[in-house]
Amino acid sequence: MDASKPPGKHALAVIFVTVFLDLLGIGLLVPVAPFVVREFRDDGLTVGLLALTFSVAQFVASPILGALSDRYGRRSILLISIFGTGIGYLLFGWAATLWMLFLSRLIDGITGGNISTAQAYIADISAPEDRSKNFGLIGAAFGLGFIIGPAVGGILSRISLSAPAYAAAGLSFAATLYAYFALPESLPQARRKQGAIQLGDLNPFRQIAAWFWKPALTLLFLSSFLMQFAMAGLQTNFAVFSNDRFGLGPGANAAIFVTIGVVGVFTQGVLIRRLAPRIDNFRLISVGLILASTGFFGIAAAPAAWALYPACMAIALGIGLSNPSFSGLLSVRVDASQQGAVLGVSQSLASLSRAIGPVWAGAIYDTAGMSSPYWAGALFLGGAWVCVTRAWRAASTPSSRAAPSSP
Repeated sequence: MDASKPPGKHALAVIFVTVFLDLLGIGLLVPVAPFVVREFRDDGLTVGLLALTFSVAQFVASPILGALSDRYGRRSILLISIFGTGIGYLLFGWAATLWMLFLSRLIDGITGGNISTAQAYIADISAPEDRSKNFGLIGAAFGLGFIIGPAVGGILSRISLSAPAYAAAGLSFAATLYAYFALPESLPQARRKQGAIQLGDLNPFRQIAAWFWKPALTLLFLSSFLMQFAMAGLQTNFAVFSNDRFGLGPGANAAIFVTIGVVGVFTQGVLIRRLAPRIDNFRLISVGLILASTGFFGIAAAPAAWALYPACMAIALGIGLSNPSFSGLLSVRVDASQQGAVLGVSQSLASLSRAIGPVWAGAIYDTAGMSSPYWAGALFLGGAWVCVTRAWRAASTPSSRAAPSSP
């Protein structure tokens, strides 16, 4: 594929398949990672630290990769990041010592900026009014990967605990090859950020600080972070809560998470594509946050196990409406040479929420009661709604419509 050839109508499909293959690989490891760790250390802390290593590495690397894609193009950064993810999986399967496991997750986290780069690619080839619905494709790929991946990973684990990691590596390498031959560059030289790269461009904290405090972006970043923070607590704590309160085992919890995944895929792959052209992003986010907050309240107050299903479906619907709409809003507030940087910062903040959200949820679960993470999550989502509502009002002023300058 000629990298200089402008993307055609097939580019969105290529991005979808590439991201799906990559996220399917992540899903393959979900059911086996704790058991792989137990071959070296039989404690829960090590499992948690392994997850923390990945999240922290992604927090640091995402804004750097985003900024690099603004200078050197999306295609090359996307290829490097997906290939690096494959190397990380391969090392995970080969690991003969605990430090090799940590190194594998570190490599995967550092190169795991492919989501923000894929979002920047979509922003490059989409009209502003189409970005939110097209960003929904990434959410749909994410949901499908996590519906199919764990099931396939469980089957492959019957061969060996390393088999899912090798399969995940194979999927990443396949995604790399597919993108290499099928995906053209989306950011032509004339639209890239110009000038030599500076040391500050490789400082993730400078990148985050420079973008976070932009007047047009601060409230959006804060609102998105609060939403992701609440969700990170639910994803890691829900199985413990449902077991302690209603006696639900792994099978029942898996059924609920599959339901969440199916609703999420439908919302981001179908529903958002119909709603986004008719309803502006602020309204979609506002409705989504209200639905998600209602779902958190529903979990906290659930009188029986059956009530968890409608509550979780409301959350999946709300987050499915909000996530691509947040990305759409961020992307239209910067120009073409800044898409990677601002979406990279967004992904970095999401990684930070996944690092500290589970710790917060576990701590208050132990100290304030089993329903407390969900009451608190509903309040966090209410705070996110307040932030996005204030951003909505600010956006109506003429001075807020100008894109922020490059940091």
